Amino acid sequence: MLRLLGGLAIAAALGLGGSTAEAQPPSSLRVLFLGNSLTATNDLPAAVAQIAQRAGRRLEYRTIAPGGYALEDHWNQGEARAALAGGRWDVVVMQQGPSALPESQANLREWATHWAAEARARGVRPALLTVWPESYRRSALTEVIASYRRAAAGAKADLLPGGDAWRRAWHCAPGTALYGPDGFHPSELGTYTAALVVYGRLFRAPLLGGTPSAGVRPRTARLVQWAAATSLGRRIPRARRCGRV
Repeated sequence: MLRLLGGLAIAAALGLGGSTAEAQPPSSLRVLFLGNSLTATNDLPAAVAQIAQRAGRRLEYRTIAPGGYALEDHWNQGEARAALAGGRWDVVVMQQGPSALPESQANLREWATHWAAEARARGVRPALLTVWPESYRRSALTEVIASYRRAAAGAKADLLPGGDAWRRAWHCAPGTALYGPDGFHPSELGTYTAALVVYGRLFRAPLLGGTPSAGVRPRTARLVQWAAATSLGRRIPRARRCGRV
């Protein structure tokens, strides 16, 4: 079911760079999210919609995210392909598990490529959302990030580096609570951090200086906004490293 949600603000404190495309971001988008419980936990698409709403933009979306699904499962099950065919989407955001092991990396590249080709054939922009490993395998995060980067490059899809934003936040503050209680699914802060990345890339919008998600302390909000912005390659003054004011 399509939903329009309002919520939390991310107002611009910094500009976006120099290009005309970045200076004129879209005011509304229709996005199909395909993933699993890493997307469904805390309703990541709703968090993106909330950020967009408070920034004066609009996100319409549908989420198909059964627990444990990979992109291959979505392809074979059929619901997601039917949704892609019938929805007049602007973007399809795809996500599966960490995909750090060699066979998992190959599977991610193969099915991201299939989905990206299907999306482009229907005039839809493909995007791949980087996730993260379980907390006991946190050392694998670098390989997860590399796996998704290679898959996005091979599929010619946009990369939404959520896992890289997590890594940058931890580099500055190792105790940042991005995992939920089970040590795999995101906490609300972890979802907010990934949602900032998705919003910032899809809407080509600035991320720093806005009102944080409910329950997020201003200092923590500045940290994860900085982490999301730098994961997207935004140039941030050195004085504001790690979200410093």
